[in-house]
Amino acid sequence: MTRVLVLQGPNLNLLGTREPEIYGHETLDAIHGRMASRAAELGLEIAFFQSNHEGSLIDRLHERDFDVVIINAAGYTHTSVALRDALLAVHPPFWEVHLSDPWQRDEFRKTNFIHDIATATIAGHGAQGYIEALEQIAAQFGGAA
Repeated sequence: MTRVLVLQGPNLNLLGTREPEIYGHETLDAIHGRMASRAAELGLEIAFFQSNHEGSLIDRLHERDFDVVIINAAGYTHTSVALRDALLAVHPPFWEVHLSDPWQRDEFRKTNFIHDIATATIAGHGAQGYIEALEQIAAQFGGAA
């Protein structure tokens, strides 16, 4: 069974109340619930990890107990060379997901330290982007063996 780690960056724990006009009204727990249901349908094993701390995200990657990563690095997308280095060191195939489209927002959000090393990027599709990533992973790697 393909093991998927969903890695969520800073402030995503505030989804549902944080700038809902940009990020929507759905909470992170609700998104994870939908993802868990869809992963089960696709025959994927799934685990979730969210942190507001860069080192915690990096430490979680270092555990290497997954086959594929879905990552929303949030603000660290635009600032973290260390997170990029961890992704390169651990070298999982990974899908980069953003609820909004950072390239259509503030100028500083156009800097992206992980886009060029991602297997795929899904941006601007809201919470549905996570489901799309799961479906692409299942199509590429399969679910249950």
